Amino acid sequence: MENFTFYNPTKLIFGKGQLEKLKSEIPQYGKKVLLVYGGGSIKRSGLYQQVTSLLEEIAAEVFELPGVEPNPRVSTARKGVEICKQEGIDFLLAVGGGSVIDCTKLIAAGAKYDGDPWDLVIKKAFANEALPFGTVLTLAATGSEMNSGSVITNWETNEKYGWGSPATFPKFSILDPVNTFTVPKNQTIYGIVDMMSHVFEHYFHLEENTDFQDRMCESLLLTIMETAPKLLQNLENYEHRATILYAGTMALNGILNMGYRGDWATHNLEHAVSAVYDIPHGGGLAILFPHWMKHHLAVKPERFKQMAVRVFGVNPEGKTAEQAGLEGIQKLREFWNSIGAPSRLADYDIDDSKLDVMADRAMANGEFGTFSKLNREDVLAIYRASL
Repeated sequence: MENFTFYNPTKLIFGKGQLEKLKSEIPQYGKKVLLVYGGGSIKRSGLYQQVTSLLEEIAAEVFELPGVEPNPRVSTARKGVEICKQEGIDFLLAVGGGSVIDCTKLIAAGAKYDGDPWDLVIKKAFANEALPFGTVLTLAATGSEMNSGSVITNWETNEKYGWGSPATFPKFSILDPVNTFTVPKNQTIYGIVDMMSHVFEHYFHLEENTDFQDRMCESLLLTIMETAPKLLQNLENYEHRATILYAGTMALNGILNMGYRGDWATHNLEHAVSAVYDIPHGGGLAILFPHWMKHHLAVKPERFKQMAVRVFGVNPEGKTAEQAGLEGIQKLREFWNSIGAPSRLADYDIDDSKLDVMADRAMANGEFGTFSKLNREDVLAIYRASL
């Protein structure tokens, strides 16, 4: 494995009834709070009232930015930055899923930057500082509650990119599984696919001597796959919601990938698709990832065989590494199909008319991927196979 330094300053506050901790955490940072949230689900669930009541108890001066999109847009972040600068905001509180948190990260960094926040996303500038912010998580999926990364869409230019900075770790994140009870079945499925995809992005790398990291990835995948069908049968089961919520955080907080860097090409492929078609991120990953795997099977067949045997229970006897690996990929597809995830771009009415546009977006920064570099021909081949 490579040399590494692990850094994650986010305080994770997990469990039932932990929302009360807002009263002790927020006053450390100031009185003026910008509350950031999405399309209104937190009001329907009663979480909004709980949060605002607690903010009232600590005499916080609250400003609000509602309406963050499922694929958060830079235009919304710009509105938040303007509020922060005009009102002298001390602290931001993101209440929602990964999209709300990702948008909040850009607002927090943009509030400390003199130019357009989009500069930070396209790496024209670097976020050396950010306003402090915390999160109240309502969706198990992205892991954004305990990392410094963010994905933002510019709908005007149909661009969608990931970015991040050590300055954009949340100060704290409150994870109460009860707050995920009202997440609809389809969004729950997308979240499960997303967290599994994060683990796969870690898993496919070229470093040696990562036995412990491999086992952590495999055990997390097995736990998710054992729990997901049970959760989808009972969306208000506390134990299953807790397991999936914790799994989503662990999948992308830096612990699994100490000592190596994962691939992340499939996320780039999906960002290009949803930048053009605005589809759910988890849905796009469910479609694309098995095709990325098939495209790369010959790169390191033993890696795919290991996944197939350890995670999907494939019997390797009498099979080549490629054959065992292919069987594992098929079992992944079958599992995602079994929980209701999409399998073709056609499921979102996407045809081949904009393949070149999506490929242009995916190739915006040149060839990508660490397991094996993807060029334009590779990208188009994976998109065509996914139709």
